[in-house]
Amino acid sequence: MPASIEIVSLIHADPGVVFDLELDVDVHAASLPGSQETAKTSSGRRQLALGDEVTFRARHFGVRWRMTSRITVYERPHRFVDEQTRGPFRVLRHEHHFEDLDGSGTQMTDRMTISAPMGPLGAAVTRALIAPYLRRLLKRRAAHIKCLAEARRRA
Repeated sequence: MPASIEIVSLIHADPGVVFDLELDVDVHAASLPGSQETAKTSSGRRQLALGDEVTFRARHFGVRWRMTSRITVYERPHRFVDEQTRGPFRVLRHEHHFEDLDGSGTQMTDRMTISAPMGPLGAAVTRALIAPYLRRLLKRRAAHIKCLAEARRRA
């Protein structure tokens, strides 16, 4: 059975700014400096668009991981979805929603659904270890996006 994670962040910036920051692979990599993350895009652009694939390499749990995701939904500035095409999970679907708060900012919601291989054992490891870890990573990334977006608003 898949595990689900939801993180809601309030950001004092325009939804378009937050949306664009979320699709910038350099911002993505910089949000987790301890993981030594790198990103290579299929298009060569650093800003992802519909159909683009990005391959991330990073260190988590002391192990080097490689995962490729594709942007499967792109509705600027309201929503986009990335889904794993190759990598460690049986399923990884990450929905990003951006709701305009009547000009006062953006409610950014991350919804991630993950399922690991290896049946019941994979499901148990996902619930006990992987989902809490990914929740912390998503919170860190959201805080990084919030900081960048709000700094742009003040500038």
